[in-house]
Amino acid sequence: MTLKRSPLDAVHRRLGAKMAPFAGWEMPIEYAGTLSEHRAVREAVGIFDLSHLGKVEVRGDGAHDALQHALSNDLDRLKEAGAAQYTLCLDERGGIVDDLIVYREQDGYLLVPNAANWPAVAEQVSASAAGGTEVTPRPEVAVIAVQGPRAPELVGGLFDVAGTLAYMHMAPVRYDGVQARVCRTGYTGERGFELLVPGEAAERLWDELFDRGAALGAVPVGLGARDTLRLEMGYALHGNDISTETDPFAARLGWAVAMDKGDFRGRDALVAAKARGPERVLVGLVSTDRQIPRHGMAVLRDEQPVGEVTSGTFSPTLRHGVAMAYVLREAAEPGTDLQVDVRGRRGAVRVSRPPFVDASPK
Repeated sequence: MTLKRSPLDAVHRRLGAKMAPFAGWEMPIEYAGTLSEHRAVREAVGIFDLSHLGKVEVRGDGAHDALQHALSNDLDRLKEAGAAQYTLCLDERGGIVDDLIVYREQDGYLLVPNAANWPAVAEQVSASAAGGTEVTPRPEVAVIAVQGPRAPELVGGLFDVAGTLAYMHMAPVRYDGVQARVCRTGYTGERGFELLVPGEAAERLWDELFDRGAALGAVPVGLGARDTLRLEMGYALHGNDISTETDPFAARLGWAVAMDKGDFRGRDALVAAKARGPERVLVGLVSTDRQIPRHGMAVLRDEQPVGEVTSGTFSPTLRHGVAMAYVLREAAEPGTDLQVDVRGRRGAVRVSRPPFVDASPK
């Protein structure tokens, strides 16, 4: 399979990035190293290329009704153009096809799903749409994320609107003569922005961000640090922590499901799932020894299997292991001591409610 390449591909290679396949794309995993890039985001500012993410515009008279049926959250909570919300795309069984951000725009909506899942999301939206609804992928749009305590200072120097933009909001802007979007969103737990620009303007914007950000400590950040940053916050990753085999209640994402908004795909299945309660639930785990939990490791209680790790890593901020795992409900109470099977050794972990670090994107 031929891997897709970002509009910034040549930039990453010039910077010496370690490139690897990811969701059908060849993307930078790290530049100077995951640990230093992670710390830069927590302490100063990091800049990511996220052009692999899906971008899907939904326009037309039926756009609202199509998305109300295809997505789990209540679109009517987006009171004005520019407002955004986290939501889920579900199948008929209530399984999670993807999690995504939906932005309300003046003439429709913009969806930003995960890289591997945007075709499935677009298909679900199209299946819910009546005539006159246009569902249009925009793969030519690049996404540059600027994340960290100094991100508002950096992005605010380029776009005045960044200084007043509320969390989970977006504003249309012009950059270098082309239409762009400044989004007050991110996946790191730090204050930050995601900048959407046409691919032909991506390199100019990237270079200008680094020219302006040099004095602020700006560094390029790969997908390796993006994963450790999101895991320190307990943010779910589709394909690891959530999938079509998990429902929102087991994944503790019921807050993103508006059960009272009327009919939507998967609602009947979720009514039944909520009534019976999940057998296993997604929890956070914190290592209490030197062992590091990793994806796929068994979770034990008194040598009996009670679950499985879905995401795990060494936390650069905390200097010990953190993880997400599905465990039996009776083992899910915060403070419960469990073990993880680390290649035959027992790693001690304690159930904890994320986030694991003291950070907030707001």
